[in-house]
Amino acid sequence: MEALLDPNIWVAFLMLTALEIVLGVDNIIFISILVGRLPEAQRDKARRLGLGFAMVSRLALLFSLTWVMGLTEDLFSAFGMGISGRDLVLLGGGLFLLYKATHEIFNAVEAHGPDERPGVPSPKANAAYWGTIAQIGVIDIVFSLDSVITAVGMVDQIGVMIAAVVASVGVMLFAAKPIGDFVDRHPSVKVLALAFLVMVGMALTAEAFDVHVPKGYIYAAMAFALTVEMLNLRARAKRIAKAA
Repeated sequence: MEALLDPNIWVAFLMLTALEIVLGVDNIIFISILVGRLPEAQRDKARRLGLGFAMVSRLALLFSLTWVMGLTEDLFSAFGMGISGRDLVLLGGGLFLLYKATHEIFNAVEAHGPDERPGVPSPKANAAYWGTIAQIGVIDIVFSLDSVITAVGMVDQIGVMIAAVVASVGVMLFAAKPIGDFVDRHPSVKVLALAFLVMVGMALTAEAFDVHVPKGYIYAAMAFALTVEMLNLRARAKRIAKAA
């Protein structure tokens, strides 16, 4: 009870929650794009399952702190560099994200066939529900690992970490549907979001080789690009309104 009255605990909780939300932005975008390929009736359930798995994976890693921190110790050396378990997870996740994002960009910009029109799920997409959940689960683990290691470096109290994770996933659960719907309504924003995921995938891959790319640079670049796109959308809407 005394801990709840400690202002330092609340400051740590708010800072860590904000950080978890920021780190979860790319997770939300990835989930929104994958879920958008499913039939409308399955999207909310898939979104909830994906974010629920994100929370479970983060909490599981928090309760396995010794193992998580051990992942930062070198397992072997390659090309004169020490490779840790964390590096392998980040490399695998980064490459997976690069593949998935570029594949989705290809599908978004190439001409669609008669059975694969934008916004109309194909029979193949209808059968891919659990495949989508599996892909979300894989990338959740990658983002969770980076998130938990960051949390451990910021806060000592496990209770504060757990509360921050639960609060941040709650915020993401609330924001995921509006973000997903907005991305689905605007194909150009979807391509922009996929480009953002390509940048994140490259950053994760570079991080695996101890090349640190500050996330602030990525977020700043994407914020600028998104602002320009919002202005374009507004200008386009005004032109349509005048034409009508």
